[in-house]
Amino acid sequence: MGMSLDGKTVAVIGAGIGGLAAALALRARGAEVTVLEQAPEISEVGAGLQISPNGVAVLRALGLEEGLAGPAVRARAVVLRDHARGGEVLRLDLARHAPDLAYYFVHRADLVDLLAEAARRAGVRLRLLQRVERVLPADSPDDRPAMVLASSTRVEADLIVGADGLHSRARVALNGADDPFFTGQVAWRAVVPNDCGMAPEAHLFMGPGRHMVCYPLRRGAAVNIVAVQERARWAAEGWHHGDSPDRLRAAFADFSGLAGALLERVEEVSLWGLFRHPVAARWQGGGVAILGDAAHPTLPFMAQGANLALEDAWVLAEEVARAGSLAEGLAAYQRRRQPRAARVIAAANGNAWKYHLRPASLRGAAHLALRLGGALAPGRMLRQFDWIYRHDVTAGDRGRQG
Repeated sequence: MGMSLDGKTVAVIGAGIGGLAAALALRARGAEVTVLEQAPEISEVGAGLQISPNGVAVLRALGLEEGLAGPAVRARAVVLRDHARGGEVLRLDLARHAPDLAYYFVHRADLVDLLAEAARRAGVRLRLLQRVERVLPADSPDDRPAMVLASSTRVEADLIVGADGLHSRARVALNGADDPFFTGQVAWRAVVPNDCGMAPEAHLFMGPGRHMVCYPLRRGAAVNIVAVQERARWAAEGWHHGDSPDRLRAAFADFSGLAGALLERVEEVSLWGLFRHPVAARWQGGGVAILGDAAHPTLPFMAQGANLALEDAWVLAEEVARAGSLAEGLAAYQRRRQPRAARVIAAANGNAWKYHLRPASLRGAAHLALRLGGALAPGRMLRQFDWIYRHDVTAGDRGRQG
């Protein structure tokens, strides 16, 4: 027998993807859920996301896959290309070799809107302009955790979920402050019109010390661009740092073909520094839990940030609902999620160098190996990622791939 969540109060800090998904999953199990968001409206200024099958599984279980498919683009392939010539190095044909896997490209704002509307329909309370200054885990099983807002208001709940991102107050309450370090890489994000007719494919252009990822969004009307460059100087961490499109084009001046054509279309671009944070040692305690970037910020080289947050949200709600007590459920959540998140993040941390090879001779040899692998065993090339993409947290032990 699990613990009934009927009448239990849950406060979720942050109305992003992980926070809203957690609110939905907990509400579906009977909890009274309130989401506190510091912004004046629930919106996302980001750009594109890749929702891989492991993330789609959670949205499907929440009844939202059809809603996702509306504004999104279902991926047919992932194509690795040389930066200068633009020719194919490797094509991973999802439609042919993994037709059962649903893989979507979606604008972050569209996914947040989908989750927020579903939360409202389910009876989740969404409170805006609520800035949390401090999170106070409970000192004993008889106490409840609390938050102190910027207005000095104290808010208590049976469970507080910190889905408040890189600079999480809940993470600090559980772990203290950490010391992220600059990875030596910066990234630009932009969205441009899809007037080049890009097919429903992700294109990854690989060059010396740089790479660029592009894929269509919003039913194919737009193209998302993420361009990563190695550099000694750091850029401030975060999303909201405007930069000049000309600086982006100068940094990728030798990227030709489709890559060059897309860069010419950029009119607005943001730049941010890529920092590596440790996976949190404590994900829960005293009636407080953290998820998504608050627990395990990840570099964008496996496109798993949003997908891991969706997985976290489902597992948190499931473990709390089926445990004998809140403390047992939160402990089970961390045991189940922490090793997987650490493994995925380690894979992302090690992935960038594969796209940035120097010198040309080494890059040419690596590209040749990829071409041969794609020609001789394309299915095997895809299956190396089964442990990520076929991991289904909604299916219990049956859905685990490692």
